[in-house]
Amino acid sequence: MTAPNNILVVVDPTSDDQPAVERGAELARKLGWSLELLICHYEPGLAAVGLLGTVKPEELRELALARQLGLLNALARKYGDDELKISTKAVWDTPLYEGIIREALRRQPRLVMKDTHYHSAISRTLLTNTDWHLIRDCPMPLWLVKSDRMASPTVLAAVDPLHEHDKPAALDSRILAEAKTFAELLGGELHVFHGYDTAPALASISGGPIGSPAGPLPVADIIENMDKEHRTALLELTRQHDVPQERVHLEQGAVVATLCSTASELTAGVVVMGAVSRSLIQRATIGSLAEQALDRLPCDVLIVKNKGFESEVMYKPQPASFQQAVNN
Repeated sequence: MTAPNNILVVVDPTSDDQPAVERGAELARKLGWSLELLICHYEPGLAAVGLLGTVKPEELRELALARQLGLLNALARKYGDDELKISTKAVWDTPLYEGIIREALRRQPRLVMKDTHYHSAISRTLLTNTDWHLIRDCPMPLWLVKSDRMASPTVLAAVDPLHEHDKPAALDSRILAEAKTFAELLGGELHVFHGYDTAPALASISGGPIGSPAGPLPVADIIENMDKEHRTALLELTRQHDVPQERVHLEQGAVVATLCSTASELTAGVVVMGAVSRSLIQRATIGSLAEQALDRLPCDVLIVKNKGFESEVMYKPQPASFQQAVNN
């Protein structure tokens, strides 16, 4: 089922606060889009419980889904009205991120929204967190919500025109197109950020850390050449997308730190970034800018993939007994 102007919001049934639902309802109402609330639920011990009692496992599953659907319907009544009709659906699936992506593949929404919280270093290292998996494998634009109110409608697009972080060249154009679309829809300004760090280049050229006795280096010349190269590439990219040059920000330094400071200075409501899927070894050694910046950014994050991206999570139909829905 294709829903080109539909927002699919992932609901956390364990939380009293639902910033993603708040943001999704706000956007859907403003843009005239439809909204669907989703809970992906699974209870691993249900089959064993069913075997010990008189109630069949499928009946227990139906009761569990009905309970989750009741929570969703309560949220739909809270945030919906005659102007905004909200559909609800509870599905039985695991692991959570795969269930979310499979439902997104079935529904084909314009946008997937989910709230996000601080992630410990352990969860980042073990790659077990749902957000990380969605960043890598969700094929639709993924809007990760940090609070129930946007700071402003300013949209900041983070690009990498020299592809130093191993992004496909076409991804920058996709980032800018998506950022421009939402800036226009929200009535805000589009700003573009690109950051680069001179320290790794200087260290590699000198054969060791800066300040090592490998001989004098024309550091000022190297930095000037790097700035010129990055500035030229950035201006060429932004001119192709008609971005006013006063809204283009080139920063030297640690990329995540300069991105976060730029987002703070602009009071950005959302940062639009790209993500690519990598092998497990690459994930462990490189990571992505989106993953590194997620916890540190002071605003929402919108993740986009390159055109034609195919998720490692495969589509499959959902049996009727594994879902309950109310369509408004």
